[in-house]
Amino acid sequence: MLKRTSAEEIRRDLASRIIGGILAPGVALDETLLAAEFAVSRTPVREALRLLAASGLVDQRPHAKALVAKPDAEALAGMFEVMGYLEALCAGLSALAMKAPEREALDALHQEMAGIVHAGDAARYAEANDAFHTAIYEGAHNGYLNDITRSTRQRLQPFRRAQFGARGRLARSHAEHGAVVEAILRGDREAAEAAMRRHISIVEDSYQRLASG
Repeated sequence: MLKRTSAEEIRRDLASRIIGGILAPGVALDETLLAAEFAVSRTPVREALRLLAASGLVDQRPHAKALVAKPDAEALAGMFEVMGYLEALCAGLSALAMKAPEREALDALHQEMAGIVHAGDAARYAEANDAFHTAIYEGAHNGYLNDITRSTRQRLQPFRRAQFGARGRLARSHAEHGAVVEAILRGDREAAEAAMRRHISIVEDSYQRLASG
């Protein structure tokens, strides 16, 4: 007997495509086509789209096709502003709470990313960048903060990843990470917060320049 694809599995698959930029903001998600792709009825597809809408990755309106979420400029700026504060708080708490092995692992990952920058591999850098920021969320040792930061990051991920297509952005991003790592390693909460807030602000500026170009 063939295993049926669940709404949750469809949700995870579509979320991965949205976050990875395979499904771009504004793209329509046709229930009939998706049902055919996943070899299911429209019911689990409809439920998956409802779950994606609840997480902010999809816009759903009555009597209209669901769309990959595309926040307007004001909404996007607000999301980046909140992201900056959340990530800065994570970095600051990590400077105080990270255990020695966690600090060593963060530093090692940062050093490893230098090689990825040198190779100019934007796809690998995007993956390593996710791991870098996740290590800082977890290093704060605050489960609730980790959850809300991850959730906000997920909604911004398509826009954050897009910036890596800009010339020279990988090297600049790595240098910005360096300031965060240095502050965390020496246990400087204030400097870690400032460096991370500056980094997220530059990420937003980089995306906006790329989008308007």
